[in-house]
Amino acid sequence: MKVKFIAVAALVGCAQFVSGQVTDAEAALRTNTADSVDGWKIKGVASLNATQTSLTNWVAGGQNSLAINGAFNMQANYKMGKTSWENTLDLGYGLMKQGEDADFRKTDDRIDFSSKYGYKAYESFYYAALASFKSQMTNGYNYIDDTTKKKISAFLAPAYIIGALGMDYKPNNYFSAFIAPLTIKYTIVNDQDLADAGAFGVKAAEYNEITDSTGLVVSKTLIKSGKKSRGEFGGYLRLMFSKSDFKAEALKNLSITSKADFFSNYLHKPQNIDVSWETQIAMKVNKYITVSVSTHLIYDDDIDVPVKTTLPDGTEGFRNSKRVQFKEIAGVGIMYNF
Repeated sequence: MKVKFIAVAALVGCAQFVSGQVTDAEAALRTNTADSVDGWKIKGVASLNATQTSLTNWVAGGQNSLAINGAFNMQANYKMGKTSWENTLDLGYGLMKQGEDADFRKTDDRIDFSSKYGYKAYESFYYAALASFKSQMTNGYNYIDDTTKKKISAFLAPAYIIGALGMDYKPNNYFSAFIAPLTIKYTIVNDQDLADAGAFGVKAAEYNEITDSTGLVVSKTLIKSGKKSRGEFGGYLRLMFSKSDFKAEALKNLSITSKADFFSNYLHKPQNIDVSWETQIAMKVNKYITVSVSTHLIYDDDIDVPVKTTLPDGTEGFRNSKRVQFKEIAGVGIMYNF
């Protein structure tokens, strides 16, 4: 029921804002005028946001902090007659340090590449094929305290590869709906420790366990290592919206970009729909300075989210649970277009 509610909520929301790539970069890149010129068009944007706090003898309390977030987006699009080919690469990375003795911790980390080929069928409909790749650059951790952490992700752990065939509906330059009844989703967990734990839905390692009279495991022997990949076959829907040419005077410097992806595995619990919904709202102060707010909501029934808890022995640790993941970033920064 929770999954159905999330899916419905996302669909309703996307009808208002609907999809695109959620970064200052792509919000700035997307144009809303018809492009009738054939050939290649290449665009790019780099942005950097930073926040710093320094306190000296500050009786109200607080901690010194430094946060930096960078993003890079590049588009290479080709059009020739009824044929179109859209390619997008989006990179993002962020770090934060709070307290003089603390280490830097990640606040953002993404690699996102997509390529969509289309051939006009009639009016606003296109035969289309899409391929996408998503992963991250460095290890991710859950922190029990300032000195204890647990690795929960790494480069190519996870990585998601999607190949999809379907129809693309593009009634205007702001909105598109790509519907693919034939979709292969491939999950990679290229870290043996995470694969052995069954992270991100791959098959976990098998062990021969020896217990004592109380049922406590005293030793275990590895029988079979965890698998590093998992394939799924199902249906895929991507809704995209981007607009930055509002006519109202109060909104003329505002841009809204949003993307929602839905995937249902035909072969295993098809009612549990994977949801990824990103939204970016940006306001240009001048040519280079931008104020932005971005959000990202994820629900994937195959992902166990580590939740901090008190273990039976009284120590602090984590337990796995199915949860909605949500991230929000607000900032002021510089942006450069090329």
